[in-house]
Amino acid sequence: MTGQLNVEEVGSPVVEQASDPRRVLLVAHTGREFAVEVAREAHRLLTDAGMVVRLVGHEAEALELDPVEIAYDAEKAAQDVELIIVLGGDGSILRGAELARPHGTPVLGVNLGHVGFLAEAEVDDLERIVQVVVDRSYTVEERMTLAVDVWVDDELVFDTWALNEASVEKAAREKMLEVLVTVDGRPLSRWGCDGVVVATPTGSTAYAFSAGGPIVWPEVEAILMVPLSAHALFSRPIVVAPTSRLSVELVAAWHGRGVLWCDGRRMVEVPPGARIEVRRGKMPVRLARAHAASFTDRLVAKFDLPVLGWRGTAELNRRNRSAQEESQTP
Repeated sequence: MTGQLNVEEVGSPVVEQASDPRRVLLVAHTGREFAVEVAREAHRLLTDAGMVVRLVGHEAEALELDPVEIAYDAEKAAQDVELIIVLGGDGSILRGAELARPHGTPVLGVNLGHVGFLAEAEVDDLERIVQVVVDRSYTVEERMTLAVDVWVDDELVFDTWALNEASVEKAAREKMLEVLVTVDGRPLSRWGCDGVVVATPTGSTAYAFSAGGPIVWPEVEAILMVPLSAHALFSRPIVVAPTSRLSVELVAAWHGRGVLWCDGRRMVEVPPGARIEVRRGKMPVRLARAHAASFTDRLVAKFDLPVLGWRGTAELNRRNRSAQEESQTP
């Protein structure tokens, strides 16, 4: 492909010479033909507007776009770009968040999936969304993250982060976990369970919601904990302060092994006796917003919630009939 720029070496003369144009990093689910078509259309709209499109190496090979910059080092792909535009579902947006977070780059999602709760727009709105990007008429909000550590015999063996949730789950279907949950170093309860989900407000509409947890508005700073199929009298979801430190310890005598998943993307096995500590992350994820709609409106739209009820529907039908009769009156 012609017109390509290798940005593998950040700070190289090549990058410095090409730093004047406005850049966006385009992230797409290249395994889906529809997503490839949408990515090509987004590339056309952006380049026609004078913007430079950057792609991660393996996606560039699949999309075959020209002109384009190519970042062969994914960890540096979001450096010096104005925005990351993600075309896909929530999984793709979480992948975009991985690229964006170290550089503080905003992420704007265009939904090609099902619910797409993290997405800002649907694919039918692509042309308008590109214009919003070109006009810089979007806003940016910060979403809190979680810092997650795994300790074994008082030794830190793994650390990572999450935007949605960290979930500790049983590794074998036939064996449940026995966990001891603590808050700020004080024991709260011990459960035999399938696992425990610790989530942010952003993640309250994801795995934690499916497990029976509450929906928390993103402006609320808090950490949620939701047990999964717990065999206990006290096994309700809890919400704690963002300054709290939660821990889930796999009781050593139980001999049940677990698996830690963060955002469904980063995984590590955890042995009996391991302790998973979760606290607020120091580095947030920045999400770009192109709409002024409230979170309530987003919730209603994404989940297709029945805001009218049967009384409201009846009233709406009466109004429609009246309007139809008036239009037929000579």
